[in-house]
This record gives sequence, C-alpha cells and structure tokens, in this order.
Amino acid sequence: MLIKVLLIASALLVVNTMIHAVAMILAIRWSRHIAGLHPTHPFLPTGRPMVVSAVVLLMFFASVAEVITWAVVYGWLGAFSEAEAALYFSMVTYTTLGYGDIVLESNLRLLSSFQAAIGIIMFGWTTAVVLAVVQRLYRNTDGEAP
Repeated sequence: MLIKVLLIASALLVVNTMIHAVAMILAIRWSRHIAGLHPTHPFLPTGRPMVVSAVVLLMFFASVAEVITWAVVYGWLGAFSEAEAALYFSMVTYTTLGYGDIVLESNLRLLSSFQAAIGIIMFGWTTAVVLAVVQRLYRNTDGEAP
C-alpha cells in the first residue's frame, strides 16, 4: 500500500505543479502587460491594486483546482461516499488547517500528509508569484520603489 500511496502522491504533485505553473505564467504575462500601461488603466478603476487582487484571485482558483483534484482522487479511492466530504477534507488538509473532524482510514492517512506538504509548497509558490507581480507593478523605470 505504501508504494501505491507514493505513486498517487507523486502523480498529484505533478498535476498540482502543472496547474500552478499555468496560473503563474498567466499571472506574470498579464502583469507584464499591465505594467507597461499607465497605472490608471481605463478598464481597471483602481489600477495596480486591482491587478494584484486579480493575480491573488487567479492563484486562489489554481489552489481550489488542486484541492478538487485531491478530492476526486479521494472519491476514486473510496475514502468518502459524498463529494462534499471529500472536498471539505481535501481543503482542510491542503491548507494544513486539519480540524480532525473527518479522518481517513489508516491505509490512506499517509496520503493526506503528502497533500498537506504539497499544499504548503504551493502556498509558498503563490506567495512568490504575488510578490514578483507586486515588485514589477510598483517599480519605477529606474528600479526604485515609488
């Protein structure tokens, strides 16, 4: 069972990384485009803060997509009979909140610990993306912060 859990966790790590990478590429490309525009872009009433908010929202949706992939796998493995329980457990585990009100059977507990570890990595990555966008948007042309 250990090898099966390691293979599933590895596959989900790859899927989560791909989802996060696509979101990061979209966020950085979009912010590069916006950075070349005047800070009060006509379609963005508050300018740069709105761009940062959009990037945070995009990265949040990437995390939700990753949580859903884990929930689907938990359902596929028969860990939960209801989709809501699988999604709830997945979100609580991915965010490392870990209420403990719903737990997995002993043969799948290790899988949830891998999900928590991957969630920490993805949140760190999200922080780096948001910071990179903020730095890009709030730098003057001479490289100094305004």
